[in-house]
Parts: sequence; structure tokens; C-alpha cells
Amino acid sequence: KEQAAGLYARHLAERGFVTLTFDAAYQGESAGEPRGLEDPAQRVEDIRAAVSFLAVRDGVDPARIGALGICASGGYVLSSAASDHRIRAVGTVSAVDIARQFRNGADGTQDPAVFQGMLDAAAAARTAEARGEGVGSFPLFPVSEEEARLGGAHVFDGYEYYCTPRAMHPRSARTLTWSSVDRIASFDAFGQVGLIDRPLLMVTGREAITAWMSVAAFQAARGPKEMVWVEGASHVDLYDKEPYVGEAVERLDGFFRDGLAAA
Repeated sequence: KEQAAGLYARHLAERGFVTLTFDAAYQGESAGEPRGLEDPAQRVEDIRAAVSFLAVRDGVDPARIGALGICASGGYVLSSAASDHRIRAVGTVSAVDIARQFRNGADGTQDPAVFQGMLDAAAAARTAEARGEGVGSFPLFPVSEEEARLGGAHVFDGYEYYCTPRAMHPRSARTLTWSSVDRIASFDAFGQVGLIDRPLLMVTGREAITAWMSVAAFQAARGPKEMVWVEGASHVDLYDKEPYVGEAVERLDGFFRDGLAAA
């Protein structure tokens, strides 16, 4: 919540919106064991819980609640909004379906054997945990700048954002439990996008290696929808870099004003 989500929330709050950011269950300042678990079903439920919190809060119109998700949360808000009609307008920035990213890679060309190997490791970790050997986890980021650069521009961008003073935060997740992997495997953030009959705005960087996922979700959407391409921006640029964030916020501001005013 102190990273991209908090930045966008602050910008929108300065424009008059009531905004709420929160850490996912099992991560940051939120509760839940084991720490570092990424459970897509729980992440979707987290968003529903946030809507419930806002719906009964003084100063909030429960009929005018929107949701904004960035990166993997962009996928999670789509899944949440598909079945929660209290979400009256949906915005995403650099939206990713975490399952597609794990299965197919950020660019969609990953060898299927890579993910099969991860599932093997996840299975072994669950058995080890049952033997009392503790919760197994794996690092999310390279250990050094040199290693990050070897992974290509997208990997380096992520490393620079999460692992350097640019946006590093002591409570930001640096590892995931292996038991996250088999939970992620069968998730489909875009599977029910067609149920969203409310306004949808998807903001994507023209240079984003992950843009194919936003396009897939957008094509599956059946309600009122708009795709905004931010020229020159990569996936991670839209987390915090200007002028890209400013352009995204400007479009999100108008979108939520219009979409929630009509609610």
C-alpha cells in the first residue's frame, strides 16, 4: 500500500475521491499465516472486504464505489467486479493475470516446462511442510543489479522499483511461499470478465511487455469499455514515473467521475 497503490490513491484523493489502499492478506501489515502467501481467491475476497468497509463508512455513498487495480491487482479487481455488483466502475493500470504470467511468462512466450518445474517444487514443498520442515518460499527478484540486467528490461525495471530506493519498502513482499504456486496455477483473473456490465477503463503502456494480457481482458469484456494506451511507457513505468502516472491519473479521474456519477 506504500508503493504504486498508495501513489495513485493519493493523486485521486487530491482530486476529491475517498480512497482506500490496503496490504493483501498474508503480506505487509495485514494478518495471516504463512507470511508471503499469494492466494488469488483470498486476494479477490480482500477486495470484496474493502468494498464492505467503504460501503458502511460515513461520507461514502455505497452506490458510488469504484475499484482500481495495478499489475496483478488489475486482474484481481476484474475477478472481484465480475461477481460483486457493488463495484460500479473498474479501472486497471498495467493489468496482469498472475496465473497467465506464471504459466506463460510476462511476454507470453515462456516454455511450459518452466511452470511444470515450479509445480514440482511446490508439491515437494507441501510434503516437506507436512513433515515439519517449515514453509518453503522462493525469491521474487534477482539478488543483484547485474543478475537483474541479465533478465532483460522488464526484469530490471521490476528489480529497480522493488529493490532500490526508488520504491523499496521494508514491508513489501520479497518472497512468495511455494504453496502459492499451485493456488495460482488454476486461477483465471479474466475468466468472467464478460459478466462486468459496468464501465471499465484499462490503462496500458505502449511499451509494456505485459500489454497482451490487458488486450485479452479488454477483448473479453462485454460492457462499456475503453482502453487507454500511454505512449512510451513500460509496464513498471506506470507504477511511479512521470509523465506517465499523470496521464493515467487524468484519465482515471474523468472515468470514475463519469462512471460513478451515473451509478
